[in-house]
Amino acid sequence: MVLMKTEQMDAFDRRIVEEIRADCRRSYRRLAEAVGLSPAALMERIKKLENAGFVKGYSARLDFLKFGYEFMAVVQINISHGSLLEVQEKISKLPGIAAVYDVTGQYDSMAILMCKSRAELSSLIKRILAIQHVDKTNTNMVLNVVKETDEFAGV
Repeated sequence: MVLMKTEQMDAFDRRIVEEIRADCRRSYRRLAEAVGLSPAALMERIKKLENAGFVKGYSARLDFLKFGYEFMAVVQINISHGSLLEVQEKISKLPGIAAVYDVTGQYDSMAILMCKSRAELSSLIKRILAIQHVDKTNTNMVLNVVKETDEFAGV
């Protein structure tokens, strides 16, 4: 494994990350042209970025509404008895859980839920509440998505 720190990334590395975020389906040749490197140099840099964990994988951006996920919620969760990671792991394995975050503040954890019906959402929240050491939840329904994490340009 290649050890690489953010400070070791140069302008080419940052440009590569920008370009693959914009369109990871391009050929190495076209990507190399876009960043001003040879395909061989580009491939070597991408492999270093992958090995260092900066690039975790490649995927398609999906419109979950088109797949029928009409109900999206952010659920804040209080967890007791020092069982935080164990409970978060259990929550993360439930169907309908899109993300689980360990957070600071009034609540210990936050989960993003995506469901196809109100009944499915209700059932999922009740399943979370039924997990041992979950003390309480606070659910916020998402009305509109303005910006998602895959649109974050902080790299």
